Amino acid sequence: MLSHPTSLNLWLLLLGEGIKGWQGITEPLQLPARSSLLARPLRGSEPLRCSVSEPGSEPLRCSVSEPGSEPLRCSVSEPGSEPLRCSVFRAGLGAAPVFGVRTGLGAAPVFGVPGRARSRSGVRCPGPSSEPLRCSVSRAGLGAAPVFGVPDRTPPTAPGGRSGAPGAEAAEEPPGLGPARTGLPARHHGEGHGTAPPGQQERRGAPARRRPQPLLMAGARRMGPGAVPCIMMLCLLCIPPCARAQTKIPLETVKSWADAFGGELYSIVTKYSGSLLLQKKYKDVEPTLKIKEVDGLELVKKFSEQMESMLRRKVEAVERLVEAAEDADLNHEYNSSLEFDYYNSLLINDKDENDNYVELGDEFILEPNEHFNNLLVNTTYSDIQLPTNVYNKDPDILNGVYMSEALNPIFVDNFERDPTLTWQYFGSSTGFFRLYPGIKWLPDENGVISFDCRNRGWYIQAATSPKDIVIIVDVSGSMKGLRMTIAKHTIVTILDTLGENDFVNIIAYNDYVHFIEPCFKGILVQADRDNREHFKQLVEELQAKGVGTVSKALTESFKILREFRDAGQGGLCNQAIMLITDGAVEDYEAVFEKYNWPDRKVRVFTYLIGREVTFAPNVKWIACNNKGYYTQISTLADVQENVMEYLHVLSRPMVINHDHDIIWTEAYMDSALPQSEELFASQAQSLLLMTTVAMPVFSKKNETRSHGILLGVVGSDVPLRELLKLAPRYKLGVHGYAFLNTNNGYILSHPDLRPLYKEGKKLKPKPNYNSVDLSEVEWEDQDEILRSAMINGETGYLSMDVKVPVDKGKRVLFLTNDYFFTDISGTPFSLGVVLSRGHGEYILLGNTSVEEGLHDLLQPDLSLANEWIYCITDIDPDHRKLSQLEAVIRFLTGEEPDLECDEELVQEVLFDAVVTAPMEAYWTTLALNMSLDTEAGIEMAFLGTRAGLMRSALYVGSEKISNKKFLTQKDKESIFTMDHFPLWYRRAAEHPPGSFIYSIVSEDNSEGGGLPKVVTVSTAVSVSVDGKMGIAAAVGVQIKLDLLQRKFWMAMQQPNDSDCSGVDGACPLSCQDDILNCFLIDNNGFILVSKIPEETGKFFGAVDGSVMTQLLNMGMFRRVTMYDYQAMCKVPYHHHSGAQPLLSPIYAFVAAVKWLISDFLIFLLEFNMSSFWHSDNLADAKAVFHHSHKHKKHDTLQPCDTEYPVFVYEPAIKETNGLINCGDCQKMFVAQQIISSNLLLLVTDTVCDCSVFPPVPMDAKEVKYILPLKCERMRSQKLRRRPDSCHAFHPEENAQDCGGTAGISVCPTLLLLPLVLLLR
Repeated sequence: MLSHPTSLNLWLLLLGEGIKGWQGITEPLQLPARSSLLARPLRGSEPLRCSVSEPGSEPLRCSVSEPGSEPLRCSVSEPGSEPLRCSVFRAGLGAAPVFGVRTGLGAAPVFGVPGRARSRSGVRCPGPSSEPLRCSVSRAGLGAAPVFGVPDRTPPTAPGGRSGAPGAEAAEEPPGLGPARTGLPARHHGEGHGTAPPGQQERRGAPARRRPQPLLMAGARRMGPGAVPCIMMLCLLCIPPCARAQTKIPLETVKSWADAFGGELYSIVTKYSGSLLLQKKYKDVEPTLKIKEVDGLELVKKFSEQMESMLRRKVEAVERLVEAAEDADLNHEYNSSLEFDYYNSLLINDKDENDNYVELGDEFILEPNEHFNNLLVNTTYSDIQLPTNVYNKDPDILNGVYMSEALNPIFVDNFERDPTLTWQYFGSSTGFFRLYPGIKWLPDENGVISFDCRNRGWYIQAATSPKDIVIIVDVSGSMKGLRMTIAKHTIVTILDTLGENDFVNIIAYNDYVHFIEPCFKGILVQADRDNREHFKQLVEELQAKGVGTVSKALTESFKILREFRDAGQGGLCNQAIMLITDGAVEDYEAVFEKYNWPDRKVRVFTYLIGREVTFAPNVKWIACNNKGYYTQISTLADVQENVMEYLHVLSRPMVINHDHDIIWTEAYMDSALPQSEELFASQAQSLLLMTTVAMPVFSKKNETRSHGILLGVVGSDVPLRELLKLAPRYKLGVHGYAFLNTNNGYILSHPDLRPLYKEGKKLKPKPNYNSVDLSEVEWEDQDEILRSAMINGETGYLSMDVKVPVDKGKRVLFLTNDYFFTDISGTPFSLGVVLSRGHGEYILLGNTSVEEGLHDLLQPDLSLANEWIYCITDIDPDHRKLSQLEAVIRFLTGEEPDLECDEELVQEVLFDAVVTAPMEAYWTTLALNMSLDTEAGIEMAFLGTRAGLMRSALYVGSEKISNKKFLTQKDKESIFTMDHFPLWYRRAAEHPPGSFIYSIVSEDNSEGGGLPKVVTVSTAVSVSVDGKMGIAAAVGVQIKLDLLQRKFWMAMQQPNDSDCSGVDGACPLSCQDDILNCFLIDNNGFILVSKIPEETGKFFGAVDGSVMTQLLNMGMFRRVTMYDYQAMCKVPYHHHSGAQPLLSPIYAFVAAVKWLISDFLIFLLEFNMSSFWHSDNLADAKAVFHHSHKHKKHDTLQPCDTEYPVFVYEPAIKETNGLINCGDCQKMFVAQQIISSNLLLLVTDTVCDCSVFPPVPMDAKEVKYILPLKCERMRSQKLRRRPDSCHAFHPEENAQDCGGTAGISVCPTLLLLPLVLLLR
């Protein structure tokens, strides 16, 4: 600190020198600027110019000017033998001084390169010192550090061009952060002295930067001689009594710390990983290696042909089931009094109190089967499932079940022919579901089985052709209460019968007509899961009021359907209007005459809500005169069966023609089967999905031909993992992958598809998991070139630069990917294969003998990727128990000659086993000779090869391992899977060979939670053959974090007896000093070591926003914006005001009465009052009430789009330092790269409080679309490919079969439902 009297004396000296010095300045000499990073312009984009004149024997004078403005004045004097002093101040009355002063030889300098100024070929100041001229400019008060240091040679920028640091287009600065704050010159190794490497400036992604206010300064030659003392006296009045100087951190000290720490770290990890040995072993075999370049187009065509062949076998299995079912029906005569016992999946193996099997629940042997996810199944017989609202002894059910018994031998025969088959089934139009293999079906938590096969996508798509639907709902006042509830449930049920090949909209009408989603006014939208769920939310908000006028709603509906039909949009097949009302009294015949007669291209289905029959003839007339169907719905339990009737009508033309169209569904997760969280956790999310191949089953009886009776639908599931097995992972390289999409552009399978989300502790499917568009996963395809080509079934190739998020989005890999694509014949699917440029497009081929390789395969430390297919083990039941390693060994030894194995992959495994075999002995020797005192914390060594082979060795007992999940199925990111290589392998492959990637295990992955405990360290092993470089393997160690911390703190200090001569700054210095903060961060800004343990694992910008902001502005880090179109965002829970009871004295009493009545009625609904009354009337009602009765008082999650930043270190900048203006002080920091790693040492001073700078967040933010843009996005119709077949009408169709009143009995308890709903 400089005291006030000292400041006064200094200013008096400068005043005297200044009056003399400013008078006779000659033409200034131009000095080269220090660095573009340091000499950053204060105005516009032109750099400051610094000039020195030497008029006779007068003191040296320095003039700093800013082109286009008045020059700064800088006086340099040489009083005696003291170092040069440089003072710069602004011209103009009242201007604050801008200056930097360096005092005596022993004092710490406030500018320049402390103690190690490099000599440059520039103008040098004559005098007793041989150091180059130093000129400093600062914005703070006396004693503050300068804004820039030693001038260097910088070529002048063109007018309008930019000069300065990379990332000069930086983020808007917090207050106090000036445009050029590197008070100490940074040392930049490599070209450009810290500027971006060629071609990278455009990729920095630095946000736009606010232009700082210019310093208004006048040059000496433009001022009168009397102005100087006046200004200096005015400036003198502005000097504070005490100004704070920043902590001086010597650059040499920080560099020596980083070098010492980096050297020791490198020595430890190379020793215990054995990376040098492994690199040598692969180097030794390079002469025997071949590197083959992959032909992507040839590869994708080969994969497509294999997938087509596999899917064709599934189709043949389904065709055999269809033929058997139709023949069985033809030979079956309906018997209304049939009595027949069958295996009911809900009742099997159940016994009564007398230990006798219950009716329909005989003994049914169940055994776990690996092929069916280890579920308990019976592979010799099927069983029957029925929804709760279907009576299990109804004559229609008994006849259908009896007829379909003929399918049992076909199920078994299909499975024997094709052991890759999974579930096979027959869904009946009457509601029962025959499933093979048979399983025990369990009700939900409410005791209800809500699964109805007729609601499933495979059933609906097979039973009908694509359809355009407009749903019209009456919301007039007469619809209040139970009627409105039934109407809403009806709409939701109709929506559930639609799929991605259908189009829909919903119109509500009373006094006027309105679209329930205003953004969808006048159009139809695709009925994908996203839109259906959106409609369901809006339907819940409908309220009944006013008077209904149906003719206007009908007119609007006909117009929309006609416009879409004429424009060639929508499904271009069936078109229908669904009218939901409690009555129609007006004259609407004119509407039909104008828009639908005589062709009747639009069918009209009517649903009369309530028990009132006065308007039944009118409502039925509408349906019967427009080729539709009429039903009356008086209870919630009626809804399901009555809605299903429209599907039977739409299926008539197809049934009459006997057109057995083969359909393939979109991807889906079968939540109907007993799947557990263990199943979710045991497989990659994208592999939990499946598709279904299905075909309709018709009645062949001539007497029912015109009725077009649909018996049901048969189908078989195809797990997508079975398809992806045909695209072997090892052929796609480290970052490559295969993916599938549908004719609508939706993802069928993709490694980046995330269909599940976590709600509390449970994993659940996302609402839109199977309507994720290809453009939302491959979002770099902004022009949708790839999407369009694949939807159109084209074969081709495309290249894109992509940003690949890894480690849960915290990090990013920059790759150039080549996309190869083609269609899969006979299906609506397209296949894509992605290979990354460079090493990703090469396959390594080694050669070794079976005897030698087999010997090394038997070593205990070796394992193979169990999700990869080295040998096919799921066909023969005897092979299903084998691991892939066991299967390979049996194949090589000849023990299992009938095993089918991938010989190319097995050969690669043998080669890698031989090359990596010496690692076992190496690691074992180290483990035996370890010193627990000095080397405590080294826990495990591991390696992986591109053939999926892994070796590992423990340096401590297994009970002492900190991260027990590592290299196990519980940590999918650390092992080879069908989706990806291990994360430590992928990151190492994109790092320079020989350099190590350090990755801290994040809190949510660490064993037992809490703070991170371990660090994973890995490096890639490369081979080169004929100028082609491939990644053969990756090797690494896992170490305890406290080992890293111990080594760090030991290296970050100077002994008390250090030689401090020539050290420019504090000496001796230690990171343990209170004046310093020292951090070890990785190349994405995450903290590995900090003084505060709780900061470990956090992003550095969240801990110190001031330094992170400066590193971004200087270009040492850059911000990369990423997008997530599969995110889930919280929707706040809106509850009623707690003040409401205060507004009404009787509110509490009324609420209590409502609660008692409604809950009592729910009890009645759940209580089985009369065993003779079938449960069909209760099933849906219970489901509705249970749903509404559980009030969600927490925030819910819904799909959304988010953007988030990822921060990436620029390795071209090895080191830098700077000063940050924090108001009344300046904070110094020094950043230094740790050699052979992705780590940085960051040293900052703690004296200066920079809390004025906000943290730099990494949080994802929801992308909020303004209303016009939101509507535009919602309305947009993306390119899609329509199904090939359409069955809209048939001339032999019996249109007079158009429905009647529902004849379902009523439970007295349900009559109380209106009261319950009103009270709620």
